Amino acid sequence: MVNMLLDFVYSSGLYALTWGKILMISLACFFLYLALKRGYEPYLLIPIAFGMLLANLPLSGLMDEGGLLNLLYMGVKYGIYPPLIFLGVGASTDFGPLIANPKSVLLGAAAQFGIVIAFIGALCLGFNPAEAASIGIIGGADGPTALYLTQRLAPHLLGAIAIAAYSYMALVPVIQPPIMKALTTKAERCIHMSSLRKVSKNEKIIFPIAVTIIVTLLVPSAAPLIGMLMLGNLIKESGVVPHLVETATNAILYTVTILLGTTVGATASAERFLTPQTLGIVAMGFVAFSAGTAGGVLFGKIMCKLSGGKINPLIGAAGVSAVPMAARVVQKVGQNEDPSNFLLMHAMGPNVAGVIGSAVAAGLLLNLFC
Repeated sequence: MVNMLLDFVYSSGLYALTWGKILMISLACFFLYLALKRGYEPYLLIPIAFGMLLANLPLSGLMDEGGLLNLLYMGVKYGIYPPLIFLGVGASTDFGPLIANPKSVLLGAAAQFGIVIAFIGALCLGFNPAEAASIGIIGGADGPTALYLTQRLAPHLLGAIAIAAYSYMALVPVIQPPIMKALTTKAERCIHMSSLRKVSKNEKIIFPIAVTIIVTLLVPSAAPLIGMLMLGNLIKESGVVPHLVETATNAILYTVTILLGTTVGATASAERFLTPQTLGIVAMGFVAFSAGTAGGVLFGKIMCKLSGGKINPLIGAAGVSAVPMAARVVQKVGQNEDPSNFLLMHAMGPNVAGVIGSAVAAGLLLNLFC
């Protein structure tokens, strides 16, 4: 009987618990708290946190070869999930604000500054150019793009970069507001912007076709992401395939989000995550994301000056491609200063530009280092 009890204890997960796993389980529970009680991007943070929880429960074997989450992770490893996410994003996003205000492209480009900062920083820390490019793309705050690029350039860093990119995407409402407030004055945050012009249906149909042709001709490596993003948007704006729109925005997008989020979270096991290299990548990712937010806001301030105070610099923070989270944060920060201020549609222009910009940046990095 004693031997049976000992065998049970030795085979249980409790016996295999380590301080590292306890720390990661606690972190997973904290993320679940943020999602469930504080409402921080629950669609993204719940699957990530629960995947992290599952991966750190000892002896479950979920991420071992042949384990359930390991098999589902093949969609990340082989670059299947990111383009499908872009398909759903395109089908659920209105590109009208960007078409109505093409200057938004400049704010989206300025927010990619974080990619450059993190790339240089990673090189200084001893990472090779391909690894540095994969770390730098975290600054675009675009999880699918980060996964797609890393899978091609530095697959051995995929787990660390995946958890960093998606964690920062989910924590946009926590990270961005302090940076936005630190770089702007109250008067700037209270600026009301004039209504955007109405965009015609023909413009909305031509836009995804034109962007696909131009971007793919210039940066062929960006075709999988840009192509799926624009295909999703085209089926939305065409108005003739409602069932495809419904499938892309619900069945495909939410299914892939669950699979992607859970498997990304599952890469954050204590053995993989609590290493100097991974923690360094997470730290560089934070610098990249913060620099991207700052770059967008600072360029927004320049545009504010040049426009005679007609542009609220807060919308520059939406230039990172965490769509639509970053645009919603801009709206919230603006309304905290002035409840009558509505910046959401103005912020969606830079936000959409950021999605396109990060995909183009990924394609350029692939051309350079692949």
